[in-house]
Amino acid sequence: MFTSHRIPLSLEFFPPKTPEGAEKLRVVRQQLYSLAPDFCSVTFGAGGSTQEGTFNTVRDILSEGVSAASHFSCVGATKATVRVQLATLKAMGVKRLVALRGDLPSGYGAGGEFQYASDLVAFIRAETGDDFHIEVAAYPEVHPQAKSPASDLQAFAAKVKAGANSAITQYFYNSDAYFRFLEEVDALGVTVPVVPGIMPITSSTQLMRFSDACGAEIPRWIRLRLQSYGDDVASIKAFGLEVVTDLCEQLRAGGAPSIHFYTMNQSAPTLALCQNLGLSA
Repeated sequence: MFTSHRIPLSLEFFPPKTPEGAEKLRVVRQQLYSLAPDFCSVTFGAGGSTQEGTFNTVRDILSEGVSAASHFSCVGATKATVRVQLATLKAMGVKRLVALRGDLPSGYGAGGEFQYASDLVAFIRAETGDDFHIEVAAYPEVHPQAKSPASDLQAFAAKVKAGANSAITQYFYNSDAYFRFLEEVDALGVTVPVVPGIMPITSSTQLMRFSDACGAEIPRWIRLRLQSYGDDVASIKAFGLEVVTDLCEQLRAGGAPSIHFYTMNQSAPTLALCQNLGLSA
């Protein structure tokens, strides 16, 4: 294994929907804190539908002595509502935001005072100065709604120009896509850290569903191997661990500044990856 240096890491959770889910997530977080993450982020539902749950989970993480980043979606939002939410997060002690355009709930048309994530970033900077470290999203394999690869790069550059400090990518399984993206944004004069987002592979059907929805590419050889295992969960997990460990080693060897794990509110897959990578305590 490539273990020549310890790379920083961060973790992502989604807000639980039930008291039982909240208790389960508390246990998962305690298990993952052994990895000494730089911060833990909490996602935001479509149209801000999970705002209360998101903020409550962020509050819990902060109370456990760990830095927490709240996802912050602006679709359908007004400047007045965003201003109130920013004040709430600042009062909670949040120092980091993941600023996104976000998705509208199904059945809603366009709405709100922010058209793009870059508009939200600019507004946060204007309202709060340097109170928050602002993360934005990056898409090494091109945003599924982008008009072209070039326009997607320009949209990313606009978010950085508006005041973003760093970025976290959509997950991917081809390291070449990540390194090419870095070269392309560097050519545009964009030099903020771009952290690769890593999705552990634990379920073939779940991965296919997520990837089809968000535009993440599953290389054909990975897709075929996963399909060949059928319902053999143990083989799928073992293969997924091998593939994602190798991906992380390539990223670390290539100079990735950090790794962001999409935990899916589970501890075992991320712990196994970090043990392989020499990142466990």
